[in-house]
Amino acid sequence: MPGPHRTIVLADPIDPGALDLLKDEECRVVDASSSASALNAAIGGAWALVVRSRTKVTAELISRAPHLELVARAGVGVDNVDLAATAARRIRVVNAPTAATTSVAELTVAFALMLVRELWPSVTGAKAGRWERGTRGGELAGRTVGFIGYGRIAREVARRLHLFDVRTVAYDPYVSRTEDGTALLALDELYAQSDLVSVHAAATAENHHLVNAAAFARMKRGSFLINVARGPLVDEAALLAALASGQLAGAALDVYETEPPTNQELLGHPKVIATPHIGASTHEAQRRAGRQVVEEIRRALRGEALTALVPAPGGPG
Repeated sequence: MPGPHRTIVLADPIDPGALDLLKDEECRVVDASSSASALNAAIGGAWALVVRSRTKVTAELISRAPHLELVARAGVGVDNVDLAATAARRIRVVNAPTAATTSVAELTVAFALMLVRELWPSVTGAKAGRWERGTRGGELAGRTVGFIGYGRIAREVARRLHLFDVRTVAYDPYVSRTEDGTALLALDELYAQSDLVSVHAAATAENHHLVNAAAFARMKRGSFLINVARGPLVDEAALLAALASGQLAGAALDVYETEPPTNQELLGHPKVIATPHIGASTHEAQRRAGRQVVEEIRRALRGEALTALVPAPGGPG
């Protein structure tokens, strides 16, 4: 273990205000977020490593950090962290599980409104000088929204959508009951009943291409898809086919199978609303994420129990 002033390396930038919380701690903060070479120069002395989504905490990177004891992910998902490699070294991993909940939930609601009302063609048409005032789109009221995955973010989306007189249903094998009136259904039944399907599942090997050609075939004709979770959950080739056939009336995507995305046919499709993985990129969410991981670092420095510890693969939790 390094000396009493342990080194915290910032591989990605976080909210500067969060770093003020470390001023009275026995630690040294090294900002290595400017380039890969800066991180390479600093990683050897790191006791804690702070990342967002850009930096990949690989086994190779970990091998060059002999003093590393803590990885702090300033966000929710930890798919950019090799958890098997951190577990092998007994390096603890923490995240900020609640930081982006509101921001991602609000983006999902915005997508739902834009899709059902068919706002995107009207926006792009008006900006291009076209005055197309024909009847188009519909209302959210009275529709059924189905959630694939019913964790914290999906529940916040449902709470907001209930104000629009929307019925909500969900599929989640890890949830046995709900408190908000959302009906739990088998996945095929969710597809059959939903006017809009919103993806909020975790990115696991089992969930790769969970929403595929067979899933689209089971959905209502003319339904919509939203994915604000992780890109590999949706088969993009199957999505394009469903849009082309009219099986799907539109899709809103904040995440993609490859990021930055290279599927120009998908990005340019007139029935697709595409944003560059910005669900958690509000000022409020980033402030919360920075503060939450810095609070975890402070607990670790003081030898206190961590409150946002990410379970190791195969471990409890």
